Amino acid sequence: MAPTSTMFSSPTKEQRNLRFGLVSLDILTDILSNLNKRNKSNLENVPDLCGCLKERRIVECVFRLCEELGLNPVVGYQAIEILERFTAKYIEDLIHSQKGQRMQGASSEDAEDLIFQTLKKKLFLFILSSVQIASKLDLYSNVVNNDIAMRFLQAVNYPSSKQQLLHSEILILKTLNFNLNVPNPVTYVETLLEVLGHNDATVPVSQLHRLCVRVLQFIYLQRETIYTSLLISATGCPSPSDEQRAKFVSVTEDFMLLGVGVIAVAAFIHHISTWEKVVEELTGITGISGQSIMDFAYVTLTHITKTKSM
Repeated sequence: MAPTSTMFSSPTKEQRNLRFGLVSLDILTDILSNLNKRNKSNLENVPDLCGCLKERRIVECVFRLCEELGLNPVVGYQAIEILERFTAKYIEDLIHSQKGQRMQGASSEDAEDLIFQTLKKKLFLFILSSVQIASKLDLYSNVVNNDIAMRFLQAVNYPSSKQQLLHSEILILKTLNFNLNVPNPVTYVETLLEVLGHNDATVPVSQLHRLCVRVLQFIYLQRETIYTSLLISATGCPSPSDEQRAKFVSVTEDFMLLGVGVIAVAAFIHHISTWEKVVEELTGITGISGQSIMDFAYVTLTHITKTKSM
């Protein structure tokens, strides 16, 4: 994918110009409480297909799209959440529709192949549409309208019409019942940083935020490797069973744990002598044990250093 962002949309700054310390404690408390409730609710209703669409190649595709279209990185995380929720429901609907065909004599193998071929044919368009929708939800990014999206598709020689593009976006919106207001991991990281800075004015929140952006991106690109290492560490078993993996899915979808883990890694990189103090503060804010936060940070830092040495 060639760098052609200026063809489609005016490039935006890599990071939003955030100013910490302006939100009152009452509002911060309400925001954090709401995020915590939504996180717990999501963990109680984790779908079977959860995490499948956070495979590295798809995540990288979303990030590259945002880069090419001149969007803020946060749009990518929102797009990934939209894409995953939509795809899980879309596949569920396809399975239900195929059950009727099997009752009419079609084999299960034929039905599964049809679902796979349907997704294969439309996946890239679904990814682009998810990015489009996410761009409309972000106050700091340019909106990727259909004209911009079509110019991009033509530039990469992807065969599609404006009608197909519009249908893809409408299908996602209707499948999700227009329920798009779902927090992404950036929301958790930034809210926790805001609370952290309010509790301790000596914490260099702005510097940590710049590092958190990079750490979170690394974790998403190395998601399977990092969470597999965490699972092995938690179970003490080099080859976890299917049952252990199934129970661990809730950990992989815990945005509050991810948020404190990202900040802890950033704090370690920024100033190792004070990172334990940051971890202690994060424990007080979220109730997540310092050991869990350190374990997450240790595994992530291990993979960061391995990746750099390769």
